[in-house]
Amino acid sequence: MGVSIRFLGGTGTVTGSKYLIEYGGQRLLVDCGLFQGYKQLRLRNREPLPVAPDQIGAVLFTHAHIDHSGYFPLLAREGFTGRAWCTPATRDLLHVMLPDSGHLQEEEAEYANRKGFGKHQPALPLYTVEDARRSLKRLHTARLHERFEPLPGWSASFSGAGHILGAASVLLEVGGRRLLFSGDLGRPDDALMLPPEPPPAADVVLCESTYGNRLHPKEDLLAELGAALSRAAARGGTVVVPVFAVGRAQAVLLAIARLKARGELPRALPVYLDSPMAVATTELYERHLGQHRLDAAQCREMERTAQMVTSVEESKAIAQRHGPKVILSASGMATGGRVLHHLTHHLGDHRAMVVLAGYQAPGTRGAQLAAGQASLRIFGQQWPVRAEVVQLTAGSAHADAEQLMAWLRGLPKAPRRTFVTHGDMDAADALRLRIENELGWPALVPEHGSTWPA
Repeated sequence: MGVSIRFLGGTGTVTGSKYLIEYGGQRLLVDCGLFQGYKQLRLRNREPLPVAPDQIGAVLFTHAHIDHSGYFPLLAREGFTGRAWCTPATRDLLHVMLPDSGHLQEEEAEYANRKGFGKHQPALPLYTVEDARRSLKRLHTARLHERFEPLPGWSASFSGAGHILGAASVLLEVGGRRLLFSGDLGRPDDALMLPPEPPPAADVVLCESTYGNRLHPKEDLLAELGAALSRAAARGGTVVVPVFAVGRAQAVLLAIARLKARGELPRALPVYLDSPMAVATTELYERHLGQHRLDAAQCREMERTAQMVTSVEESKAIAQRHGPKVILSASGMATGGRVLHHLTHHLGDHRAMVVLAGYQAPGTRGAQLAAGQASLRIFGQQWPVRAEVVQLTAGSAHADAEQLMAWLRGLPKAPRRTFVTHGDMDAADALRLRIENELGWPALVPEHGSTWPA
């Protein structure tokens, strides 16, 4: 038997990335993400994997976002005892993000039980904070371009992918094959992160396609965000910004700092970063200088832009403060977290504004807001939407279709096969067509659960 790839997530959707590589009786998982968005996707999180966790020898993480890492505490609890490899910055982020994910799982189950709106009695968390903390003991790190052996006879290395702190593409060499996993690729012109590195030669490439059918607009984040915040501040409204705690929160903070420095926003406009995970993540940028575009002074400027909110009491107190203010709070697609409480306070206020700062996966509350839905279901009840909803088009942390194609063109030679992954069906198929038509490479969008030879 040769090398095979089994697609257990990240196919036909931008969530749940899991790629199982098998060779010579050994198995390795590249990424270990949670499904998010549509209920039928989220239900997959509770289905057992087709291979027992104790039969998986190692895990490689491309980066720390929950759709690439959030299943790992469950994998470890269910029997995985191998090593999980990542870059040092990704390890630091996972120490923040996975316990937070466990906390959210526990909180949602507890709230459902208290309010009686859960369909299962009692509602149980997918995993707990303690499960997440135990799983962190399995983490091991390798620096960019450092070769390591995740399993006997298997070789791997990371290269910079941009996107977020610590993000990497993975080159896996096994059974005479070179497999390249793009991970999520950043933009060459990102204000925060360095551009993705050119890809190494590979026989098989798995390329993400989040923006596989779109180009980013010419307008920059500062112009777009500045106009929206100024408009809301002028009418005395509160702005709620659902943010991804890693990457998007820091990009928006940096933009607000620069808008205030230019005089385009009032320096006195209160800004709150209400997410313990985002607060902890913001502090990590100074620890990993050289992994992004900011120097130490700019990191401190970003931190000073907002009042950092960590306790529940401080979070609740924000609602009592009158006058214009900006609240950045996780999660970025309004699927959970403290941002839901802020939305219940402000969705019904015509002076308020909700700024959607990043990609909104279909089936999420963020996508429903972007589509102009008249009400939003939160905590088991409908909340009318009277606030202005603004979807930012600038500032995405993902490469667009042209930038994805440019990365692929950087391969030293044509791969034998290209798999297009981690995209909604229309985006993935659009990128597949471009790869076939413009590059002349065989490309396909794999089905969930399918297995292919490498």
